[in-house]
Amino acid sequence: MSTADRLIESTRELLWERGYVGTSPKAIQQRAGAGQGSMYHHFTGKPDLALAAIRRTAEEMCAKAEELLSAPGTAMDRVAAYLHRERDALKGCPIGRLTQDPDVMADPALRAPVDETLAWLRERLARVLEEGRERGELDAALDPRATAATIVATLQGAYVLARAAGSVRPFDQAITGVLGLLTAHVRPTE
Repeated sequence: MSTADRLIESTRELLWERGYVGTSPKAIQQRAGAGQGSMYHHFTGKPDLALAAIRRTAEEMCAKAEELLSAPGTAMDRVAAYLHRERDALKGCPIGRLTQDPDVMADPALRAPVDETLAWLRERLARVLEEGRERGELDAALDPRATAATIVATLQGAYVLARAAGSVRPFDQAITGVLGLLTAHVRPTE
């Protein structure tokens, strides 16, 4: 792994663990095993490095979601596979957690990939649900955009509940609940 990649990966980990303010250039350098000169050779400073880290996290998150949401199967199968994918509920969503970081949200450049990722996810889920409606798998009364927003909100809220309880149980309950609500819109196969 290149020095730049080590710096980005270290920043990603630290942002998830400590947030933006708690992620110091010195901590990044120590974790990456890189000197100050290397860091400033590749990045103009902490904001530039944080932006690269957030973008990489966003790209990975979208790629994982796309893999599951574009797989074969019904719309319900694909949404369920996405919601049930392996994740560390107690650590929270690496993108969603950034919305709680006031320094990230106050900086338009750092906030942009967070907003873009969550908007992409809502749109991608809406397209899957729309496909399900068009193929007759889901009730025509289902609003794909509102339902997609509900799915994303439930998922992000499920992380919060799990972290607050120190247990994955509330996360699992939230996922089961939102899938139960969506199941009410599944049309019977003939």
